[in-house]
Amino acid sequence: VQLQASGGGLVQPGGSLRLSCAVSKRAFNTYATAWFRQAPGKEKSFVAAQNSVWRGGNIGYADSVKGRFTISRDSTKNTVYLQMNMLRPEDTAVYYCAATPRTSSSIRERDVDYDYWGPGTLVTVSS
Repeated sequence: VQLQASGGGLVQPGGSLRLSCAVSKRAFNTYATAWFRQAPGKEKSFVAAQNSVWRGGNIGYADSVKGRFTISRDSTKNTVYLQMNMLRPEDTAVYYCAATPRTSSSIRERDVDYDYWGPGTLVTVSS
């Protein structure tokens, strides 16, 4: 399974960015997908996740991004998105997309629960 994240960059506080993660076609509908981030000097942390279509596609967010970030997927493009609005300096981090074929009715928020990772994309929120 291959994952490729893109869309990072420099944005001012209050601005928006949309990250994209291209997922191998065979995994797209059967895998749960997620976004994590790692800020400088900190451990990787959960941002958002969506269960597989077969598991109902339920979604979960970290408390720190609820109401500002939206995870979604486009099955015609085999792509998962993270729309980030009202960005804050504390959102600065390298963002990673991840996927797992392991099924669960609940949202997985631990990085060890994901088997496949793409290279990160840097998001910098600064004036």
